[in-house]
Amino acid sequence: MWFFILAELTVFGLLLLTFAGAQVMQPELFQKGRAELDSRWGMLLTASLLTSGLFAALAVHGVRRAQVRLGTFSLLAALLTAGGYVGLKLHEYAHLAGKGLDIEHDTFFTLYWSLTGFHFLHVLLGMLILAAMALRCWRGRYGPGSCAELEAGTLYWHMVDLVWVLLFPLVYVLS
Repeated sequence: MWFFILAELTVFGLLLLTFAGAQVMQPELFQKGRAELDSRWGMLLTASLLTSGLFAALAVHGVRRAQVRLGTFSLLAALLTAGGYVGLKLHEYAHLAGKGLDIEHDTFFTLYWSLTGFHFLHVLLGMLILAAMALRCWRGRYGPGSCAELEAGTLYWHMVDLVWVLLFPLVYVLS
């Protein structure tokens, strides 16, 4: 899992550097593009992902203490709050597309859609992992001595959080 996460972070790092480099070369275009985004939405997206990460961590904490029921409910809460991120992001995407700000609009939006879309796919994969872990937790597959799989899945989810914490200020806030 660590190798996979390192590979994913490398790809995201290159994408973030590409975004930052393009911003340096076209600051006015990026300022104009960023003005089309609503940082309040970005804050809600951030809150939903970080809350989901907290619930995933609580699941590991519960299972390590033989509180499998707490682990199951925490994973379901993580999945629910991650679903909030998906709903908010889809709403934002629809809003931008409705304004004609699609992937071909300009450099800012090409990079915006590519970067956030790639992250969105990772969120969806993470949600599948959370759902599978919740089911396995409910079935009693995890316990204090057998939670390595749960820890690995949660580690992936925290990687998704970390990428968003870096992506959000770069895309929505910093100029």
